Amino acid sequence: MFEIEFFDGGHIAVAGRLDAAQAVKAQALLDRAEGLCVLDLARLEYISSAGLGVLLKTHKRLMGSGNGIKLINVNHHIHDIFRYSGFDKLFEIVPATSDG
Repeated sequence: MFEIEFFDGGHIAVAGRLDAAQAVKAQALLDRAEGLCVLDLARLEYISSAGLGVLLKTHKRLMGSGNGIKLINVNHHIHDIFRYSGFDKLFEIVPATSDG
């Protein structure tokens, strides 16, 4: 399962598994994002290298207009993936207040 939901003000909620099977769908949806993109990852269960690539491509595109991606409600497991990959240095990351 994978879902993306758009809200006012550039907020986007991502849920499920962002892996190679969902990368094309995710990229097509995130290509609609403009301005500062705030991704709420509270319900993201898993992200693969293909998912990281989607976020990186979107971030680079948005940086071209002086914006980018901010990740919020990032659980411990997902945060570890960003840290191990070095992506924690690319994105502003706001951890979840609780992993429960």
